[in-house]
Order: sequence, then structure tokens, then C-alpha cells
Amino acid sequence: MYQILLAEDNESLGYILKEYLELHDFEVNWAKDGAEAFQEFSKRSFDLCILDVMMPQVDGFELAKQIRTENELVPIIFLTAKSLKVDKLKGYKIGADDYIVKPIDEDELLARINSLLRRASLYAKQASQPTPQTIHSHIFNIGKFKFDFKNQTLFSDTEKYTVTIKEAEVLKMLCENINNLLSREEALTTIWKENDYFSRRAMDVHISKLRKYLASDPSVKINNVHGKGFVLEVTD
Repeated sequence: MYQILLAEDNESLGYILKEYLELHDFEVNWAKDGAEAFQEFSKRSFDLCILDVMMPQVDGFELAKQIRTENELVPIIFLTAKSLKVDKLKGYKIGADDYIVKPIDEDELLARINSLLRRASLYAKQASQPTPQTIHSHIFNIGKFKFDFKNQTLFSDTEKYTVTIKEAEVLKMLCENINNLLSREEALTTIWKENDYFSRRAMDVHISKLRKYLASDPSVKINNVHGKGFVLEVTD
């Protein structure tokens, strides 16, 4: 049974979401503020976190930062009453995997939870059970770096980064098209399943983070081709 951490200070909404998710066979640990949520997260392992942005003591953004210091891979979904672009972008920069604006459609939330959990489960299974035919197919050379897609790690002799699910998927597509154009539209429809404003901005955030990870190697650049997409350029 999947374990979900729900951080929501609204009693009515918290109760509704907990009951709904438990009816769909999830075990839900409900915390009513950010400080309590992080205490629970530190005590046990969770498969996914659902965080309200506006909470007393520790808000959802700060809570997500704290969670990311302990676990860089656990999927995070933000819940918020705001639909402001700046808030969504802030969430994605922190490392959120999804963002849902209130009022919450429970069926939509369930679909997004299942999508993230399926993806995380697939990556974990591939990483733990490599076959002889695929044992090296998930490793990409990027200048001085190696990128292990299955284990979501980017590393060199002196650096190592654990990347999020979305960052891993973006980098994998760039590697598969190395020194060639990766269409923005292709990446969005493959990874986000949609091509709207927020998906495009989320992709830009992930590209920016990948550039920072790769910055120490001057032979590697992720170039923006205006209006078309991106090129992972690796020179000798």
C-alpha cells in the first residue's frame, strides 16, 4: 500500500482528501501544519507528498525545501488557492512534480497521483532489475559527466547530482538528440502530456537547473533555439 504524506491545515479539505484517498487504497498520514508534516516525514518513508502552500508555522514551499534536503526523489504535489504564475514557478524551482489549484477535483488529483507513482515505480524497477540487454542503455556520456537515467543521477569524478523525475526525462531526451534539436513541442507532449503555458515554463525551469548542474564543463551547453526547442551541445 502506498504511503502518502498530506499536509493541509484546512480541516474540511484535509478530512475529505484523506477519506477519498483511503477509499482508493492509499495510507494517508495527515499533518495540519508544515512543522508537524516535516516531523512525520523525518520519522518514516513516504511514496508521495501532497503539500498545501499556505499553512501556519512552515508553509508548503519551505516544507518542500526541507523535504528535498532529505529526499530528492519523492514526488511532491502542491495544492494552492492561488493560480499566480510566480507561485507555480517557485514551486517547480523547489522541485515540485505537479501543482493543483483549489478547488480540488478529487478524481483529477487521484489521476495525477497514480501517474507520478507509476513513473516512480517504473524507474525504481528498472534501476533494481537491469537486464543484460539494457544494463548500459540508460547511461549517457555528456562531456566529463555521466548521466544514469534509471538511478536519476548525473555525476563526474568530482560532482554528483540527484535529479528529479522530470529533470531526468528532459535530460534523457536531450541526450538522445545530442548535438541536434530537441523540439520543445515533442518534449512537452512526451513528458507533460500537454503544451500549455505552465508546462512550457516548468520545462524552462528544469532546463535552467540542468544548465547549473553541467556548468563546470565548458564543453557542454544547453542552447535555446528560439521558438523551436533546445540543443544539448557537446564539443570535443
